[in-house]
Amino acid sequence: MPATMTSQLYAPSQSRHHRIIRAPKPHVGSLIHIMWILTMGFTPESQAASSDTQPHSIKIEGDITLGGLFPVHSRGPAGIPCGEVKKEKGIHRMEAMLYALDQINSDPDLLPNITLGARILDTCSRDTYALEQSLTFVQALIQKDNSDVRCSNGEPPIIPKPERVVGVIGASASSVSIMVANVLRLFAIPQISYASTAPELSDNNRYDFFSRVVPPDSFQAQAMVDIVKAMGWNYVSTLASEGNYGESGVDAFIQISREAGGLCIAQAIKIPREPRPGEFDKIIKRLMETSNARGVIIFANEDDIKRVLEAAKRANLTGHFLFVGSDSWGAKISPILNQEDVAEGAVTILPKRASIEGFDQYFTTRSLENNRRNIWFAEFWEDDFKCKLTRPGIRGDGGLRKCTGEERIGRDSGYEQEGKVQFVIDAVYAMAHALHSMHIDLCPGSMGVCDKMDPVDGRMLLTYIRAVNFNGSAGTGVMFNENGDAPGRYDIFQYQLSNTTNPGYKLIGQWTNHLRLSAEDMQWSGGEKLVPDSVCSFPCESGERKRMVKGVPCCWHCELCDGYQFLLDEFNCDMCPFDMRPTPNRTACRPTPIIKLEWSSPWAIIPVFLAVLGILATTGVIATFIRFNDTPIVRASGRELSYVLLTGIFLIYLITFLMIAEPGTVVCAFRRLLLGLGMCISYSAMLTKTNRIYRIFEQGKKSVTPPKFISPTSQLIITFILISVQLLGIFIWFGVVPPHTNVDFDELRPPNPEFARGILKCDMSDLSLIGCLSYSMGLMVTCTVYAIKSRGVPETFNEAKPIGFTMYTTCIIWLAFVPIFFGTSQSTEKMFIQTTTLTVSMSLSATVSLGMLYIPKVYVIIFHPEQNVQKRKRSFKAVAQAATVSTHLSQKSSDKQNGETKVEPDRSQ
Repeated sequence: MPATMTSQLYAPSQSRHHRIIRAPKPHVGSLIHIMWILTMGFTPESQAASSDTQPHSIKIEGDITLGGLFPVHSRGPAGIPCGEVKKEKGIHRMEAMLYALDQINSDPDLLPNITLGARILDTCSRDTYALEQSLTFVQALIQKDNSDVRCSNGEPPIIPKPERVVGVIGASASSVSIMVANVLRLFAIPQISYASTAPELSDNNRYDFFSRVVPPDSFQAQAMVDIVKAMGWNYVSTLASEGNYGESGVDAFIQISREAGGLCIAQAIKIPREPRPGEFDKIIKRLMETSNARGVIIFANEDDIKRVLEAAKRANLTGHFLFVGSDSWGAKISPILNQEDVAEGAVTILPKRASIEGFDQYFTTRSLENNRRNIWFAEFWEDDFKCKLTRPGIRGDGGLRKCTGEERIGRDSGYEQEGKVQFVIDAVYAMAHALHSMHIDLCPGSMGVCDKMDPVDGRMLLTYIRAVNFNGSAGTGVMFNENGDAPGRYDIFQYQLSNTTNPGYKLIGQWTNHLRLSAEDMQWSGGEKLVPDSVCSFPCESGERKRMVKGVPCCWHCELCDGYQFLLDEFNCDMCPFDMRPTPNRTACRPTPIIKLEWSSPWAIIPVFLAVLGILATTGVIATFIRFNDTPIVRASGRELSYVLLTGIFLIYLITFLMIAEPGTVVCAFRRLLLGLGMCISYSAMLTKTNRIYRIFEQGKKSVTPPKFISPTSQLIITFILISVQLLGIFIWFGVVPPHTNVDFDELRPPNPEFARGILKCDMSDLSLIGCLSYSMGLMVTCTVYAIKSRGVPETFNEAKPIGFTMYTTCIIWLAFVPIFFGTSQSTEKMFIQTTTLTVSMSLSATVSLGMLYIPKVYVIIFHPEQNVQKRKRSFKAVAQAATVSTHLSQKSSDKQNGETKVEPDRSQ
């Protein structure tokens, strides 16, 4: 049955069949406003009739009536509810509902023999005005007492029954839907919106009769969080237009990002409803306070988006901000018109949609003749074709041409299907499918509306609405969750300008519960393919830890793990074990290289060279003495002690090779043994010699009786007793601490771990080394003392003077050794310097002994054998006499003045 329609101002009337629905209490302010309107008998239509000449509703007759709310006009200036006509968001969407009704009423399988009618109202893009308009939908449910009303003949009046609206399609803006939903839930009238996306409307306790075929902004916010994270951003700002849409969208984004973690909000800025001059310049200035947050999440209306872009351009920040726009930006040209360079690279989101070809064919064929049911179509015609219709009693505008009525949409004017047309059609079909299912259950086999559906129970209809599941006009499923929300399906666009043959919005991905983004299709300012950064702090370099900024989890300072620290985790450094050092990138520890003194090292070459020369010289002296063992010079030098002393000198030279050899248990044992033993043998022999000479001449001063223990055998015994003390100490050391090696990681541990080394060495500390040499040092000092005491002995009788010179020189050498050895304890070359110093000092002391005591004898033996003859043997009596004369001469010389005659000793003895 074709629908009939009338265009009229609808007045309130009393229904004979009424039913009061009790529902939860709405907002107090809304309820007071409603009751005031109804009590005063004041309706939106009466207000409009008295103050405005514009028509306010479309009525289409039908068996079941649906309500419709559309922003046919924009918000008017102060004092005027409505402004200019909105072609796309108003007329396109409203015509989509009329188109859907036509399709449903002509479909034999959907609501057969039932015609859907409609009451369509204009919200004028204002929530308070829409509230007043929506009272039309509930008038049939309001009971009024007309018992005192009588006609002139005394009969009760016949009041026409107002149509009963079973469900409402709309509204568009979230703020309008929230206001209207508070009224409709009072009377259990289900509502399906085609464009309201505020997350607040998902509250099923407050808006239990509200459903929507578009996904809520909470899904959109989740998609935007996923986009931001996919681009590697962790520091962004948000911009929201004041109102439910902008503020709820940003709140949802912030909440989801907080739950997801890893994303921080630098600035959360609200754009006032009525911004003052310079407001947007201040907004840009505030955004630049956190200039690292280049990403800007924007939930704002078209006008605010455009003014933000203009302000960024004025501030010469083209290319700085990276916008991520909500569906209010979508793929629209109007927000970026003349600001394309600032918007370049902007990523926008739009509920997944398709252009409905059937609607295009329907709408482009609309004309003034075939579309009289649309009471606002004439106004749209004038605006779309920039002409003026001739109306009775209205003078034409001389600035506009007259409309001929022959103009055609899409031919004589630009036409592009508005983005929410698909959702308007789906909303109408969702209501029709719910009514169809309800009719099947309540009226099986019945033609038309049965008694069980007259009137339609709103609560029951709501359950059928929430249960619908069908393929919508774009081929995608239409369904609702428990909160009345549609599933989230979004297309993701990027506005690309550079290096493209067709600048504009490019589809780069989709979001359906999870993100699918084609990074290779993205393009940024200047044609750059690399995603720009929007981070508070850049990732730390290798080996650097994060020191977090208090209260801002996405901001940190990078601090290098210094010294011997490595990066334990991204926030902490830890020390490497003592035997390890950090890797160059400080992400782990690696073993410290172990070194030893190499034979090829300059620190080893000089000591080895000296030792080799010393060993050759010592070997030569020993060989000469053995070869000429019975000659007078060899016998006179004390053969037995000479061989002992030469053995000690040989061992002193030999220790150089042990000190440089690679440490091992055997090498360390021989180091302990021979380090002090060579010197002990040498100085024991020299001490025994000087002591013998000293005792002989001291005894000679007192008597002619020789002192004890001056025979060669006695001298050897005394020498070996002195040596045995050193050996005893060494063997006790062996027993207490067996010789072993260790690796010293502390000695070569400079501030730069790259130069750290572990030194393989024997277990001999500086203290134990000095302890090992201390006994020999004591023998050396004692020998020096005896040499000083024996300095007055005639040189023809003994070796006291050569031994004395030897000891003086040796003392000087060892006095120089001490500061060098201990003064290098902090040097990175400590081991090498100390080893070289020790071995060279020992070699020099051995060389002094060898050179002073034996080289002159060898020279005489080899080159002047005529002097190597037997001299008259001296008795102890002669020695005692010489000692007495020497003492007497010393006393006399001390009593005389300088220059007096001296007595020469008798050298013929």
